[in-house]
Formats: sequence, C-alpha cells, structure tokens
Amino acid sequence: MTVSFFDTKIFLYAASNAAGDSAKKQIASELIRATHCAISAQVMQEFIANALRKQSLGLNEWDIGVFLEFTSGLTVVPITAGLVATACQLRLRHRISHWDATILAAALHLGCKTLHSEDLNHGQIYDGVEVINPFQ
Repeated sequence: MTVSFFDTKIFLYAASNAAGDSAKKQIASELIRATHCAISAQVMQEFIANALRKQSLGLNEWDIGVFLEFTSGLTVVPITAGLVATACQLRLRHRISHWDATILAAALHLGCKTLHSEDLNHGQIYDGVEVINPFQ
C-alpha cells in the first residue's frame, strides 16, 4: 500500500474548532480517513505547540490526547542527525525553509511519493516527492 506523508496543518485543520476553518476541516478529515499516511516526530511536536499556542483553534489537552492516540497507529519518523543533514541539503538545493525541508526529508526517508501540505508548491516534485495541497 502506498503511504502519503502528511504535514502538520492537515491534522490542525482536522481538529480545529475555528469557524473559519470549517471547509478545510472537512477536507482534512476526509483526507485522513481515506489515506494511509505517515508523519514525523516534528509533525507531532508542531501539532502540540500550535494546539497550545493558537487559542483561535479552540484546542485543548483532550484534543492533544486524541491526536496522540491516533498517531500511535501511524508510522512516525524520528528526527535524527542524518535526517537533519538531509534536510540541510534539501533546504539549500530547493531554497525552502528548514522546517519544510525536514518534513520533505522524512517523507523521502520513508519512500513516500506524495506529501500533503499547503506550505510547499502544489504539484512540484522535490526529489521524487510530489506536493499535493488538498485545500486548493
């Protein structure tokens, strides 16, 4: 089965209680239900940090717990020295942010062919990984 890599915002939109996120919430929720996905430890950390910091999302510790329970069944790539080194190479080659490069490095590590994200260019292929912005 082909695995797609999901960036943090997919999960944030799916969990969001903000009225302005309702359309993206529906898209993200359907994508999560329909796609075999993988993530990295970075995605988990970013989800928690945003859930705690962005009051507008209306998320709390219970939502964080639900996210952690859900992700316990996923393949999660740890952040290692090798992954960070790969991210640095990708950042320089593609002129993208370090955080986006680390997400891309994790997707490459797993051999994913797709990365669902709204933070990179929709349709662009980075070292064999195609970015899909599901909210376009």
